[in-house]
Amino acid sequence: MNTHDEQRLLRRAVELSEAAVASGNPPFGSLLAGPDGTVLAEDHNTSITDGDITAHPELKLARWAARELDAATAAATTMFTSCEPCGMCAGALARSGLGRVVFAMSSEQLTALKPAGSGFEPVPQSGPALFDEARRPIESFYG
Repeated sequence: MNTHDEQRLLRRAVELSEAAVASGNPPFGSLLAGPDGTVLAEDHNTSITDGDITAHPELKLARWAARELDAATAAATTMFTSCEPCGMCAGALARSGLGRVVFAMSSEQLTALKPAGSGFEPVPQSGPALFDEARRPIESFYG
């Protein structure tokens, strides 16, 4: 794909983010394109209307690709998204087998546009606490 095609697909992702806002959801949209620029699937954030904190378009499209595409086809795709994927989505994308991600806005740019205090606070964590017990199923799976 050339830069013109990528800009066209990024603009479509931004249009999907506008559709998310129009439906009462946060402003994020994404699409998955094949190597020739054909749109295979598209979606927008529905976390509010679905009552599902994981209903981000990047995550929904990664799940779709895992169900509908073989590994070689998935590896040849590009996800175009209105904003850099969040940590949850980035983790899913790392496991998805998709070829690459192109985003219109960085996380830093997003943060600069949001009002103060609109971010998420990290949940306190502690551990490791039971390494010997927890490692047995891991070793069994990967062994």
